[in-house]
Amino acid sequence: MEYGDEDRSGDSFESAAERDSVFSRCVSELVSRNEDGISELIAHPRRNDLCGIECAIADRLVAEGFIEVRTPTIVSLSSLEKMGITEGHPLYRQMFLIDERRCLRPMLAPNLYVVMRRLRDHTDGPVRIFEIGSCFRKESKSSRHLEEFTMMNLVELGPDGDATGHLRSWISAVMDAVGLDYTLSREESDVYVETLDVEVDGVEVASGAVGPHPLDPAHDIHEPWAGVGFGLERLLMLRDGRSGIRKTSRSLSYLDGYRIG
Repeated sequence: MEYGDEDRSGDSFESAAERDSVFSRCVSELVSRNEDGISELIAHPRRNDLCGIECAIADRLVAEGFIEVRTPTIVSLSSLEKMGITEGHPLYRQMFLIDERRCLRPMLAPNLYVVMRRLRDHTDGPVRIFEIGSCFRKESKSSRHLEEFTMMNLVELGPDGDATGHLRSWISAVMDAVGLDYTLSREESDVYVETLDVEVDGVEVASGAVGPHPLDPAHDIHEPWAGVGFGLERLLMLRDGRSGIRKTSRSLSYLDGYRIG
């Protein structure tokens, strides 16, 4: 699985000798294929696959009228308290604390609340913003979870019409840019009470919500809104058929899915 993506755990053999022979042949083929892939990267340099999916999404959202923003990676605990994330909350135990007042951001939403509220002072029309950046959570080892992962979070404040309809439209735009089919389902949320989740082959890749919401007054937000956050490594893993999310993450061992060391 380090060199390939095909799950062969269900294979059966008549003897241990046959099993070992097939295993040796598969390893040899996969290592050779891996080396060919690395050689291709060296001979024909290109943007990293994760950067590629970031650019595809960003270009589509800018074309749809969204402004890209960049906000700090270090956030105050007080900003997370406004999201209802205090000691005892499940997400609090996953945070990387820096000191008694700050942590590495576990999500993009607190900063986006601030930016869209401040932009509201400059226009009467809808405010559409998005951010792509690293988030950090203490996660158990899993083929679908990372402690450092890339989020893309978009939000539209004051949509012209039904907020849920706009949310569905922006989800469609992002998934079209990525090139993946998807389904939608409603789920309970520790932060937003209820979310509209995006799934690809049964794997959750995004979670969306609409307002007004009980969290809004703490951020001085008093209008309808629609927002959704995507995990980009997970999207890339599913798009490229990778067997684990670490093959698509920031890594010293993998490069565009190929094992380099």
